[in-house]
Amino acid sequence: MFINGRLHLAYQTLLVARPSHFYRFYSRMAAEGERVVHKDEMRQFMVNCMTKVGTSEAHAVQLADVLLEGDIRGHYSHGLNRLGMYVQDVKLNICKGDGEPKILKERAGTAWVDGNNVLGPVVGNFCMDLAIKKAKEAGIGWVVAKGSNHYGIAGWYTLRAMKQGMLGMSMTNTSPFEYPTRSAKPALGTNPISVAAPGENGDAFVLDMASTTVAIGKVRFSFGRSHLIDCTSTNNKCAMEIRANEQQPSKSQD
Repeated sequence: MFINGRLHLAYQTLLVARPSHFYRFYSRMAAEGERVVHKDEMRQFMVNCMTKVGTSEAHAVQLADVLLEGDIRGHYSHGLNRLGMYVQDVKLNICKGDGEPKILKERAGTAWVDGNNVLGPVVGNFCMDLAIKKAKEAGIGWVVAKGSNHYGIAGWYTLRAMKQGMLGMSMTNTSPFEYPTRSAKPALGTNPISVAAPGENGDAFVLDMASTTVAIGKVRFSFGRSHLIDCTSTNNKCAMEIRANEQQPSKSQD
């Protein structure tokens, strides 16, 4: 979470790439064994990867922007680390690399959208921009969608509203990963939620969190780098299932 929006903007310059493919954001020069990569170069790399598997340029750019913002804001589990998942989803036709969301029903302040199974960030941008438009005209805008996919960090969309001087809210459901108390089977999602509001003098409040103790994406991220996981944060059985399936494509938002 960044409380001071000006601080966030001041440091949007460089990403540091480690040989282990762990990309972190710093406001310093690269140390020995590291290579400094400009954010524009990183964005173009992601766009190139997505277009290589058949994603349209416009959709690839929208995805790259969300993933880059995830790394810049410190959500490393939802940044470049996730690129391979999106590549696989398009390559295996789990989701479409082109197409447009469609409005199924709408009123002055509400709308229901069919995402047409395109990339999640494309659906998310479409819905938030529509909600912003309605809010400007009717005072409030609520848009829901079906047929979407993993849309990156929820905060990306609330920031779009905040930059228009509005209170932004974004949330989505996930696959059932979380085990309820004393349950033998997972039944609850990690369902993320984000709220963003502009403050005075350029400050802002931005909340972006999973509704469980930890996002599954952070568990996968830790497995990929042999990091220790707090036993109080996840179920051992769930963790083993994630490890066994971490290379499988998934439409789940986590």
